[in-house]
Amino acid sequence: MRIAIVNGEGRQALTIKGRILEVINEDNLQMDQENPNLVISIGGDGTLLHAFHAYENLLDQVRFVGIHTGHLGFYTDWLVEELDEFIHALLADRAHGETDSVSYPLLEVAVTRRDGRRERYLALNESAIRRYEGTMTTEVFIGKEHFELFKGDGLCLSTPTGSTGLNKSLGGAVVHPRLDAIQLTEIASINNRVYRTLSSSMLFPSDEYVTIIPQDGQMSGVTLSIDHEIYQAEDVEKIIYRVAKERVHFARYRHTHFWDRVKNSFISNIDSDK
Repeated sequence: MRIAIVNGEGRQALTIKGRILEVINEDNLQMDQENPNLVISIGGDGTLLHAFHAYENLLDQVRFVGIHTGHLGFYTDWLVEELDEFIHALLADRAHGETDSVSYPLLEVAVTRRDGRRERYLALNESAIRRYEGTMTTEVFIGKEHFELFKGDGLCLSTPTGSTGLNKSLGGAVVHPRLDAIQLTEIASINNRVYRTLSSSMLFPSDEYVTIIPQDGQMSGVTLSIDHEIYQAEDVEKIIYRVAKERVHFARYRHTHFWDRVKNSFISNIDSDK
């Protein structure tokens, strides 16, 4: 087992990292920040996002596991007070061959610039193309067929696990990660006699793709976000979104049902007050 650790800068995260390093040294585990097959994230879901993008070129060999320094997140199974239990599970995982994992779909973002440059990104949560000052106008294609002319603040494409983030705040559906799909949700669309959009979120299976082609003169101040990273998009010719061929793998030391995660994040505190 080759282990890498990605941690937040808080005192608690650094303390947990120190304890795990002690276990690695005591039990002859191997630290390998360059070529791991297990990445331990210590912090929140944001820390795990950073860990994912740091090792996205090793997705065919690496598994992720998260220790949350706050409340349980969608990607973090363990709390600080469960550190001893986590360490026991880590050592048991090594003894059983380091194979137990669960995988989730990712979003592929293929960008073509006007000068011909092409870029490819992976998103664990979502990608959004948006304009914060004024509106943007884009053609939306599903496969090779023109679907709509969109005018509004932007568009958000999300994975199933990312559907509980920006997508949900925009009124999109929460999607179970067993579905190999991506979701398109509008950001403040304008509907009138000239511009008419569906005004509903749409789910696309793994064999379909969505192409966004901005209209000329409409891209000033437009940005493209890939999870927590933001890129300039004023010279974008088109963006193609689809379910990526890669998947992200999480070490399954214990299973937390997806709908339990949703309830714990959005409903449980309400129930406890009743």
